[in-house]
Amino acid sequence: MSASDQAHAIVMDRYGSPDVLVWRPVSPPPLGPEEVRLRTVFAAVNHTDLKIRSGQWPIRGDHPFPYTPGVEVVGVVDAVGPGVSGFAIGQPVITMMQGLGGVTAKRPGAYATFVTVGQAALGLVPDGVELAQIAALGLGGVTAFEGLRRLGPLAGRRLLVTGAAGGVGSAAVAIGKALGAQVDGLVARASHEDYVRSLGAERVIVASPEGPPRLADRYDGVLDTVAGPIFGACVTALADGGALCLVGAVGGGAVSLDGWDLIRPVTLTGYSSETLDGAALRRAVDVLGAGLMTGKLTPPGYRILSLADAKDAHRKLEAGGYAGRILLSGA
Repeated sequence: MSASDQAHAIVMDRYGSPDVLVWRPVSPPPLGPEEVRLRTVFAAVNHTDLKIRSGQWPIRGDHPFPYTPGVEVVGVVDAVGPGVSGFAIGQPVITMMQGLGGVTAKRPGAYATFVTVGQAALGLVPDGVELAQIAALGLGGVTAFEGLRRLGPLAGRRLLVTGAAGGVGSAAVAIGKALGAQVDGLVARASHEDYVRSLGAERVIVASPEGPPRLADRYDGVLDTVAGPIFGACVTALADGGALCLVGAVGGGAVSLDGWDLIRPVTLTGYSSETLDGAALRRAVDVLGAGLMTGKLTPPGYRILSLADAKDAHRKLEAGGYAGRILLSGA
């Protein structure tokens, strides 16, 4: 059976509730020079997808619809265009961001049985790595890895990860542990404590809904996925010489902090996967893949649903309180 007979995708023709996500036949994506078409194995669901679907983050361009969501995918090479080198049919590959879906929507997104991208945006999945595990790390893992790199060497250092049960946070806990840090995780729900400990956290702090968390310890590094009302407390919790990297703001972008903290020897920085390129992706995947194969890196928990059930996946993630990741299977 050809790609034309099997090509389906989740398509939305307007913003709205999860019900706007419709599974329907599509034409297989065309294959140009230096492009690779892959058959989807797993497409992970991100909060970015929810915000775009609802219209909170509008798609750029005068004619955004029809639109296929999804900013990351793990698959196997199905076809290669002229000029492609280094990729062969049947190889497992991963790609994310770089115009795939998202608000830029330079290409249809990952919620599809077939996805086409430029070869420069792809990374090979190392031999022996389970595709579900690397998909569970996925964008969250790459974002966490790049954010942690900005904190400097982690071996023997004390690290705090906020939003430690989320996609980026749970990956950061596991990666920080694998890189030799002593990791504490900050979570919003007591029900997530056991899950975050299973990823390697030595201690889990449950944030109070009544105000900023009390962080008595001093940390060499903070990987913050939350911002909002906890940001100031995280800055104050930095030890002299420590660094905080902001990689998300699920608690809101408006932050405040004690100005006196800024005259201490601390560093405040950030990272966005909007700047991700193929070279950075391949660097991260090589490190994450090695960690998975040696058993030093514990992948986040995950649940697998069918691509056709994307609307159910959005409902589950939108309801909140979900620990780990949701993967949409193209099988």
